Amino acid sequence: MITWDLVVVGAGPAGLCAARVAAARGVRTLVLDRATHPRYKTCGGGLIGTSLSAVAGRIEVPAHDRVDRVTFTRDGRRGFTRRHRTPLVTMVRRDEFDDRLRGAAVTAGAEVREGVAVRGLDQDPDGVRVRLADGTTVHARTVIGADGSAGVTSRHVGVRFRQVDLGLERELPVPPAEQERWRGRLLLDWGAVPGSYGWVFPKGGSLTVGVIAARGDGERTRAYLRDFVDRLGLSGVEPEHDSGHLTRCRADDAPLRRGRVLVVGDAAGLLEPWSREGISYALRSGTLAGAAVAAGDPERYERDVRDQLVPSMRAGHRLLEVFERRPDVFHGLLATPAGWTMFVRFCQGRASFDTALARPPVRAALAVLDRVPPIRPRRPGVGARALTDLRG
Repeated sequence: MITWDLVVVGAGPAGLCAARVAAARGVRTLVLDRATHPRYKTCGGGLIGTSLSAVAGRIEVPAHDRVDRVTFTRDGRRGFTRRHRTPLVTMVRRDEFDDRLRGAAVTAGAEVREGVAVRGLDQDPDGVRVRLADGTTVHARTVIGADGSAGVTSRHVGVRFRQVDLGLERELPVPPAEQERWRGRLLLDWGAVPGSYGWVFPKGGSLTVGVIAARGDGERTRAYLRDFVDRLGLSGVEPEHDSGHLTRCRADDAPLRRGRVLVVGDAAGLLEPWSREGISYALRSGTLAGAAVAAGDPERYERDVRDQLVPSMRAGHRLLEVFERRPDVFHGLLATPAGWTMFVRFCQGRASFDTALARPPVRAALAVLDRVPPIRPRRPGVGARALTDLRG
């Protein structure tokens, strides 16, 4: 009976980064995933500078566009476009991007088994038994869970979520004239549903068009997507994919580990709360977990996440609260040089929200906004006090 040093459950960015780091350091690593690469994944596919840094020198990023222009609108109105001299976001298709990460993990020495579903985990003092759908068991000294926020490993560890959002997305093939219209430019629209926004991400021959809002008002979110696509003049385009998913952001005190099982990426609820950007958190948390396992110090992973990822997430929650209360003010601030500079620095990975929100002028502005009554109701079913405690 083989006992693996590490079994990674889930072959997305978080799990594959963990596997690559651990295997490269001599850890005998097995990756299990129920899907088979390359596979479609509901995701905007925009890589910010933080994500590009995390994979630099490890894979060749399969870019379909590099965006240097951003158009902002407020529910389809008050639009303006800003341009930067260098690219801000790199657009990828997740099937290609994830497959490159799989190749990097295999090159580092990890074994990847696809089409394998994990049904449960059992721990004892010596290791973890990973129970598979076919009735067999895989034995591991340590497990890293990267199978999503609704996956087996997240439930096993007991991750709790503060914020749950519904994202809806369509992949739309478009003709050459429409491709040229969007080349090098993305659109962000701040929606009428509190805390919502929509996006258009160009990817060569297609556009990724989507919206996201708090779970609990699904019909308004679906209506937002329909209206958004119609405003863009794309309602007659037959989508290649029409999908949805829930994004879940962890509670501040939620566990990241239970015994020999660690969770990373979506399984740990690690993402940026305002933008719901999760790829950079997946890449970074997977890297941190793989390094901690290779060092024989799983507790180090918990410390590293608290030190390196949690501060930005707390700032993101603060930013989302302001956005929910005053979306028009938020839209206006992005039109100012200071607001645009902060957005650019975030996209390029040169600054995090926690450092930006710590600046005295920003703190003062937020304090003023806190005293201004909201111009529209908060999220459905969420009271003012509960906003800082629980979402979804």
